[in-house]
Amino acid sequence: MFSSGNVTARIFERQIGSPPPGASVNRARHFYENLVPSFTLYDVECPDHCFRKFTEDGLFLISFSRNHQELIVYRPSWLSYSTDSEDNPPPLPRRASKFDSFFTQLYSVNLASANELICKDFFLYFHAHRFGLFATSTAQIHDSAPSPGAVPGVPSIDKITFVLLRLDDGVILDERVFLHDFVNLAYNMGVFLYDDLLAILSLRYQKIHLLQIRDSGHLVDAREIGYFCREDDELFLNSNSQMMMTQDKNKQQSLSGNREDDAENGLHQSLPNAENSFLSGIKQRLLSFIFREIWNEESDNKLRVQNLKKKFYFHFQDYVDLIIWKVQFLDRHHLLIKFGSVDGGVGRNADHLPAFFAVYNMETTDIVAFYQNSAEDLYQLFEQFSDHFTVSSSSPFMNFVTSHSNSVHALEQLKYMKNKANIFPQFVKKMLVSLPFSCQSQSPSPYFDQSLFRFDEKLISAADRHRQSSDNPIKFISRRQPQTLKFKIKPGPECGSADGRSKKICSFLFHPHLPLAISIQQTLFMPPSVVNIHFRR
Repeated sequence: MFSSGNVTARIFERQIGSPPPGASVNRARHFYENLVPSFTLYDVECPDHCFRKFTEDGLFLISFSRNHQELIVYRPSWLSYSTDSEDNPPPLPRRASKFDSFFTQLYSVNLASANELICKDFFLYFHAHRFGLFATSTAQIHDSAPSPGAVPGVPSIDKITFVLLRLDDGVILDERVFLHDFVNLAYNMGVFLYDDLLAILSLRYQKIHLLQIRDSGHLVDAREIGYFCREDDELFLNSNSQMMMTQDKNKQQSLSGNREDDAENGLHQSLPNAENSFLSGIKQRLLSFIFREIWNEESDNKLRVQNLKKKFYFHFQDYVDLIIWKVQFLDRHHLLIKFGSVDGGVGRNADHLPAFFAVYNMETTDIVAFYQNSAEDLYQLFEQFSDHFTVSSSSPFMNFVTSHSNSVHALEQLKYMKNKANIFPQFVKKMLVSLPFSCQSQSPSPYFDQSLFRFDEKLISAADRHRQSSDNPIKFISRRQPQTLKFKIKPGPECGSADGRSKKICSFLFHPHLPLAISIQQTLFMPPSVVNIHFRR
């Protein structure tokens, strides 16, 4: 295997496999302070692809063709050459400046068909079996026609296809298709993977589709949460509706004799319509929880009624109009669900809109906690136990992602921001806007470990996002030696851009355990990208 012959990977595996007694999980990576990318190849000759990310174990580099039809998978390799001079090494061989000196293409697979395109911002990795989950879709329709059960105002996509693929050889194992639906695919926002469980949120129909990824590579339906919460809810409602139909028909016949036509008409008008008469199962559970919480605030019945009028009935329609924005697993039995208005569910910036968080127990189908997005008690949980919101993988590499739960430096920075905030509820909203976390949205690279390095988070961070590019190098400073520059990374051309007026964005792909990174700079008008490779020479 690639990593087994690499000294960096072997040292890292030894450290996390048998760390020194009493060592914290982050101390296992202290050797990275002196094992850093020390050299940059600028404007590397490479295929004109959209490079997505390294898998969290570092075995694969995922990329897509520019026409968003093909998946191209690479295996990272390592540049090897020998020299007699250590102090003043000679220039690298010419071949070393090429992309294929660092990456070997394994295969290319066509994922999209007909009028579908690959979603270049979506990719989830199932570490246990090296499966990759990809998505293709047709164009988004903003003014879609109304559809029974669909939320008005939510756009529609004619076809969304999720493709499960074995990354070792590129074999497509299974597919799951959603028709005339809307799933937010940008940066994995609408899909969450926890171990072998997959949650796909249909914004348009307000359903959480739970699937299980089997060892064989099959996607198996486990449950749908939304209109129904239990597996037999639909059967129960249908059987009761049938019984009501029979009772109403007998009653009408006994009252009106032979006027069966009138009875039939009256019957159809009196039957409960699942689309119009009932709230969804999860909405009913939410309203019940809110009602009970307000009821239990007071012991006096008169005060209870006043409280309910003020806090529940006055806002009843607001609660009814809430839709699910986002969802994540907290563990195998609980979901964290974010509710808000329709505008916030499909808008780009919903930070200023009111939102609510609910913890849902999938076994009992109960809401067990409910918070507004300015709730201080939820913020305290987020501050003290943020790892419980972010960890969604059994991969050992993901245990090293820095948070204010496992890093005193991140916690100090958070407390500094909290003390600096003028209005604490606004600060809480700003901090909680990231919940629920997008799945696999942070890099486990040791160079983002805040116990090892300081860097400007406005220019670069572990988060899987494009950044505004800077012409100045991004510096990584040692934590233990505060004035020591360990290394720096400069995106873009070596001598800077000729046109300083054009707005440039940059993305960084860091290998999870090797001193290797790719920086990709491009302008908003999308000319050919500038690709640099940063590595230890």
